[in-house]
Amino acid sequence: MFLWHLIALSVFHISLYQISDAKKVNWTSERKLEYREATRELWEHGYESYMSYAFPMDELMPLSCFGRGPDWDNPSNIGTNDVAGNYSLTLVDILDTLAIMGNQQEFSDAVENVINWVQFDVDTKPQVFEVTIRVLGGLLSGHILASEERLGHKLDWYQGQLLALAKDLGERLLPAFNTDTGLPYARINLRHGVLANESTETCVAGAGSLILEFGTLSRLTGDDRFEKAAYKAFFGLWNRRSDIGLVGNNIDVHTGKWGTETTGIGAGVDSFYEYALKWYVLSGEVEFLDVWNEAYGYIMSYARAVHGYSYRIVSMTKGFVASVNVDSLSAFWGGLQVLAGDVQNAIKSHLFYWNLWRKYHAIPELFDTSSHVAVVKGYPLRPEFIETTFFLYQVTKDPFYLDVGAQVLHDLQERIRTPCGLATISDVIENTLDDRMESFVLSETLKYLYLLFDEFNPLASTDSNIVFTTEGHILTLNNTHLRPMSKTRRLSRKYENLTCPIYDAYPDRSAIKKPSLRHGIRNRPDYDYARTLVGLPTSGDASTDDLEWSTPYGTCEVPSYDTFSYDVLLSRQGQKVEEDQDISSLSKKLNPWKGGVLVNEVMGLRVQMRNRFDGKGYDITKIGHLNVRQGEKVFFNDSLLFGERPADKQKANLAPRAKTVPIKFFTVSPEDPSMMGDDSRVTSEFIVEANTAEFGVDLDQLREDQVGAAGTFGLKGSHLVRVPDNANGCQPYHDPNGLLHNAVVFIERGECLFIEKLFNARKSGAAGVVVWHDSEEAVNPVVEAGDLAVFGAGIEGAAMVVIPASAAAFVVGRLILQEQDPRKHKVMVKVEKEWPEQLLGQDPQIVQAPTKTEKASGKILYINGNAMINTELLF
Repeated sequence: MFLWHLIALSVFHISLYQISDAKKVNWTSERKLEYREATRELWEHGYESYMSYAFPMDELMPLSCFGRGPDWDNPSNIGTNDVAGNYSLTLVDILDTLAIMGNQQEFSDAVENVINWVQFDVDTKPQVFEVTIRVLGGLLSGHILASEERLGHKLDWYQGQLLALAKDLGERLLPAFNTDTGLPYARINLRHGVLANESTETCVAGAGSLILEFGTLSRLTGDDRFEKAAYKAFFGLWNRRSDIGLVGNNIDVHTGKWGTETTGIGAGVDSFYEYALKWYVLSGEVEFLDVWNEAYGYIMSYARAVHGYSYRIVSMTKGFVASVNVDSLSAFWGGLQVLAGDVQNAIKSHLFYWNLWRKYHAIPELFDTSSHVAVVKGYPLRPEFIETTFFLYQVTKDPFYLDVGAQVLHDLQERIRTPCGLATISDVIENTLDDRMESFVLSETLKYLYLLFDEFNPLASTDSNIVFTTEGHILTLNNTHLRPMSKTRRLSRKYENLTCPIYDAYPDRSAIKKPSLRHGIRNRPDYDYARTLVGLPTSGDASTDDLEWSTPYGTCEVPSYDTFSYDVLLSRQGQKVEEDQDISSLSKKLNPWKGGVLVNEVMGLRVQMRNRFDGKGYDITKIGHLNVRQGEKVFFNDSLLFGERPADKQKANLAPRAKTVPIKFFTVSPEDPSMMGDDSRVTSEFIVEANTAEFGVDLDQLREDQVGAAGTFGLKGSHLVRVPDNANGCQPYHDPNGLLHNAVVFIERGECLFIEKLFNARKSGAAGVVVWHDSEEAVNPVVEAGDLAVFGAGIEGAAMVVIPASAAAFVVGRLILQEQDPRKHKVMVKVEKEWPEQLLGQDPQIVQAPTKTEKASGKILYINGNAMINTELLF
């Protein structure tokens, strides 16, 4: 467990420094510990004050040194009554924070207090969203930590009481979903249900951000009512999106009609997007990833400001700017972008709010980006900016974010601490305080700040499906609570790759010299541009002037516009064409096809594409009337796309064949007389789905016919060898000892034609070649008529397959053993007669024997010079 002690207060205030000195101080392990413990002390002060002056009431009043619950005298006071429900809100909300900070005894005591004090048969009317994220989420997170041994905080005496409370609360909330649309009422009385005069208006975030808590409740209890209700509400909103892919802000739960037809990423909408991505991470339900990917593209197209640092309020139907104000809640967006893998845009989002913090030493609730003034000047100690700081440090490890955290901690210590707790700032300019300590100050704000400095906390650094809810609660589901993806769905996502891109502190700009990596974020060429967006002075106050503007790297460079997504109309050879919007015509041009979409004709098809986070190019996300989802491909089969080919460049007229075959690699001992064909005596083996060539022996036909002539790369198996001095197989082989006779040669891709590689191998007596591809993309070697005329006769009886880089790594390992000790290791390769239940590195559910369909070239489409990575040309 983590240390639980107080360091002398002088440490916390003497060593904390203004950000202007950040570059002069190194972040040693000892220094991180100092700041972690300083954050803990501030959190403890708020927690102990709540327990001393307010518990079992809902919130602490840090100026009055007293507690408060619902406003019984004024039911219309929704600012209080939406969250305070007479259920010890703050204690429930901070259960997992106690565990995260390593105080197991305090965590145990708090769980016991909740069990003894909290119940939900109360005549109060909280907001469904607030009670879900703060109370239901707190109970679920506390239950998971108290009962899961693997998380390190299991309580031996605990017997599921928090989960029982959570289910009771969930059942009291379910009547809110009894509407014509399935969208829940915004508020519900926990004792009496939905009242007769209840408003039918709700916001998107309130109705659509329930799936994490409700879904987890269903998975843990086995009662699917909660997940089904939240699922229906989520998609009830998404399916009402506008023609440009945006959801609104307010909606009527009975009619399903939008109220305020403006939208953005902030108040009223924010966590809808957050929960789309996070429920996918937590549960693996891929349709939520589809929503996130589609929604993110539209947000980046319409709501993102031209400079890319902030996000605007726009019309949900037209996309035009409706307001120049940004709110403090939108600061969460950068953290969500980190989770999605878009680190570069996350850095920009964070820099905007960092400069707001530098200007006000807080984040005002609403800021006018045109006049550069705070419109709503309060700061209720919201966590969103600190949350994004935490996530960006996790992905970049840039000490700049520790500097930011240090400044935040310094400002909070100076501004919000009172003798009885931590007070909300009512005016960031006048520095006046409000007599309220929101529960999220302890459950989120200081939790994220603590984790920022406690970077090796297992609950923050683990690579798993752990997520932080929009209230900062930790949720995770073990394998018994996850649903396996169906075979059909896995087959449709066979090209999926969700690996995060490698972080690059300096996006490529050929005209600008890059500084060394040790300089970090501050030396990005566009670092200081965000200062101008909030009206922050470039000199004067030392606390804001942390950068020399005259550095040689152009740190005040105005960033160029980065097109995240755009549309184009496709045509053949650049012909002018009108968009084809006729469904019957589109249905002939486009067809859903295994692994994506098959395009038979391109004329008039509108294509939507978006930038890939790995910087490799773009992905097509929609073509014509069909969406292209994560893991799907677009196969182009329009041979006239580039016009007629010259006669000598025409494709060879060869019969179509299967694109893949099962290939077994196995190792035997040469001393074993049964080495040929007796699989029961092999020392190791694995099977790969290999891509076939359109020329040479048809291995799939050979497999189906169940025959294999002697000397053929076929069913009985052939010796697999490497020739180091001819790694690509592009030179004639020198083989005086006949080692290649009837063997299969393992070669690398590149430097010459595929058919030329096979020709050289066959000329030396080899049975065929296995080509090692340098990526995971499928490549089926093709041949043009002229090349077939030159090499065709020389490849008779030989076969070729291509295997991906991941499989090649296994093969190379066996070949190395063979080369080191050929008496004990002999690598063999053969075609499998039947498709197995499982292939190397694959889930058993995604294996399917392919049919003889269109052939693939391994080539991708380029549009306006940009590579469309998720495409493949079939001609």
